Amino acid sequence: MSEWWTYRLTSFLLFSPRTYYRTIELYNLAIWPVQLGGVALGIAIIALLLMKRRHRGRIIAALLAACWLWTAWAFLCERYAQINWVATWIAAAFAFETLLLVAVGTVAGRVDFERSDGGAFRIAIALTAIVVVGYPALAPLTGRAWTSAEVFGVTPDPTALVSVAALTLARGRVRWLLLAIPLLWCAATALTLRAMRAPECFVVIFAALAALAPAFTLSGRARRTP
Repeated sequence: MSEWWTYRLTSFLLFSPRTYYRTIELYNLAIWPVQLGGVALGIAIIALLLMKRRHRGRIIAALLAACWLWTAWAFLCERYAQINWVATWIAAAFAFETLLLVAVGTVAGRVDFERSDGGAFRIAIALTAIVVVGYPALAPLTGRAWTSAEVFGVTPDPTALVSVAALTLARGRVRWLLLAIPLLWCAATALTLRAMRAPECFVVIFAALAALAPAFTLSGRARRTP
């Protein structure tokens, strides 16, 4: 048996980059035009964050829950599991995130967002908009076809990144409960993309860290508030 220190990230990769992106491409072709609905939900989340509407926390939690549930079933179970046996367990984690969003955010109404001013809020809104609109453009920018683009609401990476950006604005410790699984996915997918030598790895890392930054800013502000 080889010593453990001889292993590399590529040693744990269960598929080739070509197989991975081909899986996304076939998935996109099969579900079209559901991707447009994902973009519409992303825009709706941005609009709700900008509005001072009552119960916006419940609505945003419900919209995010719908995206996590769809991704768990349609992509992870139906597609990704064909090339990665771990995908079934990942889908279970995504389903659990759905349950948390519904129970804590929609039913209990515990997701209360910060007021719409200050740098933290602007960073979160900007990142949410960039991921919803710009993340699919990574496909052609990295030499892949548009059909392999990853869209918010129907694929895991942009769904997790938007969730991190939006949920960092939630008040109190409940944000960390809801952020745990999205952040774990961002870490896992960054390692996978790194193993595939995909440049999107650095995009995910930067976007996740930038999206998480407002949470620490808001936590510090809350501690200073008498």
